[in-house]
This record gives sequence, structure tokens and C-alpha cells, in this order.
Amino acid sequence: MRRLPAAMRQGKRAAVETTGSTKPARKRSKSDVKQEETKITTLPSTYHTFHDANEVVHVRSQLLDWYDEGKRELPWRSVAMTEPDINIRTYAVWVSEIMLQQTQVATVIDYYNRWMKKWPTVQDLAAATLEEVNQMWAGLGYYSRGKRLHEGAQKVVSELNGEMPRTVESLLKQLPGVGRYTAGAIGSIALGQVTGAVDGNVVRVLCRMRAIGADSTSPAVVEALWTLANRLVDPGRPGDFNQAMMELGARVCTPKAALCCQCPVQSHCHSYRKVHIKQEENAKKLLGKLDRMPSTLPDIEDCTGSGTCALCPAEPWDEELGVHNFPRKPAKKAPRVERTLTCVVVRPGQGGEEEYLLTQRPNKGLLAGMWEFPSLLLEEENSVMKQKGALCAEVSRVLGAQLDKSLLQHIGEVVHIFSHIHQTYVVYGVSLKDGRSRGETARWLSGPSLQEAAVSTGVKKILKLYDSAGSQEEQTSKDGKQKKPSGVKNEKKPQISKKAKVKRAANDGSSRQLSLSTFFKTLKEEH
Repeated sequence: MRRLPAAMRQGKRAAVETTGSTKPARKRSKSDVKQEETKITTLPSTYHTFHDANEVVHVRSQLLDWYDEGKRELPWRSVAMTEPDINIRTYAVWVSEIMLQQTQVATVIDYYNRWMKKWPTVQDLAAATLEEVNQMWAGLGYYSRGKRLHEGAQKVVSELNGEMPRTVESLLKQLPGVGRYTAGAIGSIALGQVTGAVDGNVVRVLCRMRAIGADSTSPAVVEALWTLANRLVDPGRPGDFNQAMMELGARVCTPKAALCCQCPVQSHCHSYRKVHIKQEENAKKLLGKLDRMPSTLPDIEDCTGSGTCALCPAEPWDEELGVHNFPRKPAKKAPRVERTLTCVVVRPGQGGEEEYLLTQRPNKGLLAGMWEFPSLLLEEENSVMKQKGALCAEVSRVLGAQLDKSLLQHIGEVVHIFSHIHQTYVVYGVSLKDGRSRGETARWLSGPSLQEAAVSTGVKKILKLYDSAGSQEEQTSKDGKQKKPSGVKNEKKPQISKKAKVKRAANDGSSRQLSLSTFFKTLKEEH
């Protein structure tokens, strides 16, 4: 009985708000009208969707049958299928999905196995140090991923009582580095939630199946693909279905050499059908029987919004590309070009092995927390003497003692490509009879220890160049012939290797002495 008066009060209040407003209606701007028109024209036609429920059922069935018959046996899949503890299962799938971002499956397997052996639970990972995580991640690339995993584990332990999030929404909100795809993948594979998961492989499969040729990173295409994925996902086996879609993109519907003849959902692919219709039309034209020969292929519907559809390609169909017309990606932005001065500082170790001076990068930014040789970004190209001066000042800061820039010897250059940076390391070397380091962000490591430390692939390339200079000197002493070390630029008078020059300067009492104690003693005598 109280509902009616309440409803009447709400209606009365609404009427007052409507009739009592003295503000005139805001005039719609041209941009508002344009946005509304864009929304109308971006509604996908049935050509780009799965509107037939029977077709959806067939796609699910055919894809899952193919997956069951020939899926790859991967360690994280085994955990997802056999681990009864939902917390461990979710953690294991989370680790695998973060590692698989921008990285091939074959590369990830060994890293994943080592990681799970060392930190089998989220609590184990939370108790590790960032340096241990970086060391385990070394060589896998995109190092911020490991850091986010570590931060996420610490958050789960400290804020969520050690319990991994149990829904897609909570995964997305509570774990750093987890985006829409990763949350969908973990949610479906580990938690059985009925949700799609759109990664690069799935983008390619869906774009070809539904002939979506617009920029695959545009908002309209992204939303259309997620709608398709959520429509297709099998409610009984969401995790298997999403993995089957990814497997199809990785093994059959590949970027440059699609194996359409092996595709289990070939009959549902608009791109495949379009290729064969075009081929048949061309054959008819060749035979001059275009009007007389009936088509042996079923007609394919076309997009009703052609010309205004936000999912259709702007460029014309390229017959040479075939199914590879889809998806269309924007032109890649050219990587930033950088040159970095770096110095390999060496001293004799206690066991007779050489030790290398390393410094730790900041905890934020590129290669956060990783170890590297003393380095300095080269802001502008300048003379060798200026380079030596700047780099010598940086090395002196790390050592806590002043060095003479003339002691540095140029070794060569190393090129290393990051995803967004084309990096060239200009490598110098200096060999000390003894040496110290200052602060917690510097340390001396032997060669084997350096290889196992949290260092990037670029650092290992630099060390390889430095070692090649030393091996070149040994080869010269044996046969008297000079060979150019790989990676070293041509020099006009390469009589001996650069590393040999560095060591000779350290051991030759008549030349400049590189021992810090002797160096300071000489300075005192001069004054």
C-alpha cells in the first residue's frame, strides 16, 4: 500500500524537475551531432557478426574437437586441468599469461618451469626480493612484467590475505599489469568464468572469420572483437575454448602463411570464402565464360554498411594477400634511436678470474632494478675525447676515486633492439690492478656470476664483444695474423686488440699505471 504514494511522489518530483526548470535546452554542437552520427554508422552489420545461433554452436563444436585432438601439452595447461587448489591454479595461470605477453611459447616454457619450481605459490613469490625476480627473468625481455608479478604477489599477501582474486572484475582491478585480456584468460582458464579473451592471435582469427579489415587497434574494432569473443565462448568449456582460439591463431591462422586447408572452422571464414570466389571469378574471365558458368561456391553476403562501416577496410582488397588482407594494423612507429656510452671496468678477482664492475639501474623505467656496466646516455654526438671525459667522470663517481680519461680504451659498438628503442652501446674498457665500488648500487662480479645475475641481453652482448677483443689478441700471438673481432668497427691501424691494450697499460710499469693507489701516489709526487 505504501508503494503507490511513493511512486506518485517520484512522478510528481519528476514532473517538477521537468516543468520547473528555467534553463533553456543546450543547443547541440556540431561535434555532438557528429558523435551521434558516428555511433549510428559504427553499428556492425550481420556480415561482421555471428547472428545465427546454429553457426555459433558449430564453431564451438568444430574448434573444440580440433583442440582436443591435437593441442600442445604445455605446463600451465596441465596445472589448470589437474591442480585442485584454486589459489595455486589461479596463480600458475597468472604467471604463464604474464610471461606469454609478447613472447613465444617455446621461449616461455623453460622460464615458467624454473619460476614455478622456485616460487610454487603466491606467498613464495611475495617473499622473494626484486633482485631475485629480475635474476630469474633475465633474458625473457620486457622486464617490467616480472616486477609487476612481484608487486601483485605482495599485494595479494598483504591486502587480500593471500587469496588470489576470484572474478574477472577483481583480477582486473586488484592485480598490477593485468589488463582486459589477461583477466579474461585467467578467469576462463583457472576459474571457469564464461568470458572471452582477445589476444593478438584471437584478433587475427576473428578478423579473418568476419572480414573485419579496419585498423584492429581502433575502438570500434576492439569492442566488436570482444563482443564476438563473448558471443562465441563455449559456456561449458570457456577456458578450453579460449585456448583453442589462441592455438588456432598460433599454429594455423598465422600472420604471414595461414594454413587454411588445416583450419577446423574454414567453412565459417568470410576471408577464405572471398578468396575462393575471387579465384573462381578470375578463372571464368580467363575462359570467357563469366555469364554462362554457374558458380560452384555459395553466395556470400556483403556488408550493408559498406563505405560507412567502421569495421570494413578502407583499402581495396589485395588479391595477392588473400586472407592476409585481414587484419589491418596501423603502421608501426619507428623506434627511438639512442646511443649510450658504457665502460667495462675489470679488476683481478681473488680466485684469479676477472671481476667486472656493475651498477644497478633505478627501480622505475626501462630495465628497472637490473644491473649493467657503468653507462651514460649520449645526448649528442661528440669527439672520442669528450666521450671518454664524460664516461670517465661516471666511472670515477661509481669507484669513488678519480681516473684519467686517457686510460679508457675504445672497444667497439653493440646494437641492441628494444621494442621501442634502437640502442647502440659505444663500448670502452679499463683494467685496474685493484678497485673498490661505492654504495649499494655497485658491485663486482666474476664472469660466471655476471651471466647468472639480473642483467639484460644487451649487457651480455657487451661482455661478448669485450671478450672477443681478448681472444683476438690470443689468436694474433699464435699465428701472427690479425682477425677482426665480430661487432667491432674497422680501425685503420688495428695492430693489437683493444682489450690487450687495456691490459698492457695495467701491467706495463713504464706506462700509465691503472692501480688507484699508485695513481694517487703519482699525483702527490707531482705536487
